[in-house]
Amino acid sequence: MTAPLYGVEKPAPLTAALLGVEHPHSVAHLRTLQQLPEVERILLWDESAAALARVREQQSDKIAYTTTDLDALLADGDLTCVIAALRNDLGPDIFLRVIAAGKHLMAEKPIGRTAADTARVVDAASAAGVRLGVCYQNRANAVVEEARRLVGLGVIGPLMSLEMRMITTQVRYRNPQHWLFSKEKAGGGILSWLGCHYIDLMRYLTQDEIVAVQAEVATRSGEAIDVEDTAALSLRFRSGAVGTLHAGYILALSGGGYHNPAGYDTYVGLNGQHGRITWSSTGSPYRLAVESAAPGWAGAPKWEAEYTAGTSPAYGGKSGEMFMRRFFLSTQRDIPAWTTGADALAVARIVDAAYESSRSGRRVEIEPIPTPA
Repeated sequence: MTAPLYGVEKPAPLTAALLGVEHPHSVAHLRTLQQLPEVERILLWDESAAALARVREQQSDKIAYTTTDLDALLADGDLTCVIAALRNDLGPDIFLRVIAAGKHLMAEKPIGRTAADTARVVDAASAAGVRLGVCYQNRANAVVEEARRLVGLGVIGPLMSLEMRMITTQVRYRNPQHWLFSKEKAGGGILSWLGCHYIDLMRYLTQDEIVAVQAEVATRSGEAIDVEDTAALSLRFRSGAVGTLHAGYILALSGGGYHNPAGYDTYVGLNGQHGRITWSSTGSPYRLAVESAAPGWAGAPKWEAEYTAGTSPAYGGKSGEMFMRRFFLSTQRDIPAWTTGADALAVARIVDAAYESSRSGRRVEIEPIPTPA
């Protein structure tokens, strides 16, 4: 038995591959693989030999080889796990090839442009018996885990409402010509690219399912893009609780660049019959605030806790390391990963429903994904 590392047992040594080196998250994923001691060899694939050469020159640690031949890479007998970061319209067909080769797959969100695209991949993984994860790595954040634990303990009682805000830098600071702002290539805009993280957090924090959505999406940046840059959603949960999400490329004074920690303003508020839990990204460190009138909490009805994120070159810092480590461990032992393909599909269906609601002007009902036995 190997010793726990950063709160998660260390997987056995392995060979992993990164598919796609020009995605906005590719280099961050490569840093994660290089940071994890259990990853002994890294294989890189991309259609562009020039892009592969550039990445290897800049960041060569642990890279065993690079190739533009996907079939040859997937035939490598030592390869067990693949991280794939590809354009949304190109990803599903490549993901299916990875699954057909029997390799476990951690796919960048949202997996496909639509829920139908995502369902193809989820169904294939289930039939093949391989692990499929999706990069909703915010689940591994210590603040999120603590809030989920407190909700589960009944600290705020039955949920009444949930509110989230995720606004970030404007489209003009993010290269409007990028495929992220093309409906044909990306499938959607702010909601499917970044808002999806917060839809996933709604499900994870509440351990409840979203069953209906009323939404308005709009393109208000003035840039020549054909996807939404702002979205407002009103949601109903299976329990009867209601929620809201506001997502948008809105901030005008927060600088540029894709990886810009100062370029986000987020808020999470969980409101229950006995209290509430809130936190925001506007300050550092994170400050989790709890109010509770629940029995057993009379001695400390209000309290706060500060969380300073552990630093690491990995995507998402130390919590990003733990997220990926647990996925690797899930492929070796009967241990659940933080996310599954079912999570990706549930979020994709909610996003699709939001787009349909905005188009039709009506509330759209959503049939929850059955919980695996």
